[in-house]
Amino acid sequence: MSFPRYPKYKNSGVEWLGDVPAHWDVVQFKQFVDIQNGSDYKHVEQDEGYPVLGSGGIFTYASDFLYDGESVLLGRKGTIDKPLHVTGRFWTVDTMYWTKISPDASGRFAYYSALTIPFDYYSTNTALPSMTKGALSSHFVTRPPLPEQTLIASFLDQETEKIDGLVAEQRRLMELLKEKRQAVISHAVTKGLNPNAPMKPSGIEWLGEVPEHWEVTPLKWLTDPKRPIMYGIVLPGPDVGEGIPILKGGNVRPSRMNLQSMARTTPEIEAPYARARLKAGDLVYSIRGTIGDCEPVPAELDGSNITQDVARVAIANDVSAPWVRWALLAPAIRDDLASGSLGAAVRGINIFDLKRVSIPTPPQDEQAAIAAYIDSQSKKLEQLTAEAQQAIGLLQERRTALISAAVTGQIDVRGLVAAAPA
Repeated sequence: MSFPRYPKYKNSGVEWLGDVPAHWDVVQFKQFVDIQNGSDYKHVEQDEGYPVLGSGGIFTYASDFLYDGESVLLGRKGTIDKPLHVTGRFWTVDTMYWTKISPDASGRFAYYSALTIPFDYYSTNTALPSMTKGALSSHFVTRPPLPEQTLIASFLDQETEKIDGLVAEQRRLMELLKEKRQAVISHAVTKGLNPNAPMKPSGIEWLGEVPEHWEVTPLKWLTDPKRPIMYGIVLPGPDVGEGIPILKGGNVRPSRMNLQSMARTTPEIEAPYARARLKAGDLVYSIRGTIGDCEPVPAELDGSNITQDVARVAIANDVSAPWVRWALLAPAIRDDLASGSLGAAVRGINIFDLKRVSIPTPPQDEQAAIAAYIDSQSKKLEQLTAEAQQAIGLLQERRTALISAAVTGQIDVRGLVAAAPA
């Protein structure tokens, strides 16, 4: 949809603003808001009371409040590019600024203007992004007449609500696709591809019935007996840059299964763990931290080693490794392993439990067919997920562009808001 422009413009004198409507002013942000520091809340924290706000919204409650009224919250440290608009009594943390809205300003318009601040440009620290009160206060923005500010804010409220609704629909679709993928994996791995196959009790409560001609096998029986399931280096030390590549738990995902993403340790540290070295085609399973990720080892990682966060699962020659991977990713099997996870600070799966987890096991030709079917279905669902994610990106870009265009006067929304239903 295209929007009308104002009949007359003038040069704003500010490079990034360009031309603005002729009857608008260009002012520093401090003429909209008076910026104040947030404060530590620990001495007033409790289970209920006034909301304590950070960049992500409410995360606890306080027995007292810093301010009672309309305010725009701005990031001071950490997440600095997530302004919030709030009303009523609240407390905000010391990594945020809160503001008093000027009498001649619309709080909602000030909020939308804050969304256009180039936070990356003003940030004073690359390690921990930080904003100064001075940089925020002196940032130039447009100031339409107050009634027009209110109209623009109303227009943006309406339009962003529509866009946010479309984004929410795409996110729901992604969740449904994720659930569908899990259901496809679970059913194929535990029930097979033949809906008419005779079934028998598996003898395992969480597994239920399996096809009559299948076995239920401990994972260790599906692996190469000469290369048992094991984890690797316990204390790999710091990354030495040019040493032996080591795969950590956080690397067990397609985008990080490469040499460029891996840390390295010295040959002296790695040598005692030579039995845990990887071969192309092995499976690696994350057993600490992010539990349950499972990926095949690519050729470029042949000869690499693993840390104690990862288990190597070397599949026997007469077993389909792609099928075993899908079996280990099946929700029921992952849940069974996770239910016995250990560790208070960092959850983990015991190698003993991983070796003995029950895998419903069809004949080898059926293993290959199941793996091929899940591969095919997963690719379709992943493509739909990627399309949904792309749609979200485009919608978010449109939202950002619409806000910027409205608060800088590149579109005239006055007639549009007047025509909108109450």
